Amino acid sequence: MSTVAPSRPVTPTGTTPHRRTALDWRIRFGVLSLIWGFSFLLIKVGTAGYAPFHVTLGRLVFGTAVLAVAMAVKRERLPRGARTWGHLTVAAFFLNALPFSLFAYSELTIPSTLAGICNATSPLWGMALSLVALSEDRPTRRRVAGLGIGFLGVLTVLGAWQGFHGLDATGTAMALLASLSYPIGWIYVRRTLAGSSHSHLSMTGAQLLLATAQLAFVTPLFTTLPSHFPVVPLLAIAALGALGTGLAVLLQYGLVAEVGPTTAQMVTYFIPVIATAAGVAILGESLTWSTPVGAAIVLAGAALTQARARR
Repeated sequence: MSTVAPSRPVTPTGTTPHRRTALDWRIRFGVLSLIWGFSFLLIKVGTAGYAPFHVTLGRLVFGTAVLAVAMAVKRERLPRGARTWGHLTVAAFFLNALPFSLFAYSELTIPSTLAGICNATSPLWGMALSLVALSEDRPTRRRVAGLGIGFLGVLTVLGAWQGFHGLDATGTAMALLASLSYPIGWIYVRRTLAGSSHSHLSMTGAQLLLATAQLAFVTPLFTTLPSHFPVVPLLAIAALGALGTGLAVLLQYGLVAEVGPTTAQMVTYFIPVIATAAGVAILGESLTWSTPVGAAIVLAGAALTQARARR
């Protein structure tokens, strides 16, 4: 659910030549924003009937299936080499298995609107970490100001002036840790897999396959098989995986290849808006003034952290 300087589970390497598709990129951009924005609602619905690890495992299974079909259609093969698979295992953990699980657990106790806003902090975490881990990312006054403004927005969303009253600390911490996990994974990928000769689709398919294997191993250790299978939550999990993980990845790497990562990553700023609207309108979640105001501050700060100095 993250994009280039974060969200969400995308490809680890640079862009490859991409043929312009018949569907305008702006339409695909809007569809991607809607898919990822509604993902937090789908997580909430899924956890109403299944354990968080079941939701995450199902999400990965359906998402991997979509990538497998896409690879078969394009006659792509999985990457080779123990080194590549080793790095992809780490990437799968930080970009898929861990954040997906944390968001699922967080939404047991916090509204989907708050989870969606927490996801928007990924660019802030990414900027802070890149200043330490990536020597080529030099701090500028604008980016440092964006970092400060962004975390001021987080405090506004959480209602810090009233002592975080009524806020579930554990659930919120899990959502923020999930958002932190994305840039950790991206920095790792950037340092270990940049310049790989394998295609986006091949690398992402392998990454999701590894994340599925990780959850398949962990889930039986912490949960038991469901005794019944509620239909609506199951459909939500299927949509979350097939659309929010599988189709969304295909849409995003297509956008990155066609219009570049800077434009494609702007989807990050639409996700919390859509997540909030969906949570309030469909799930009836409550909304105080501090939530949209804080979210706007977070997004303004995140936008500043992505600004590059003029050459």
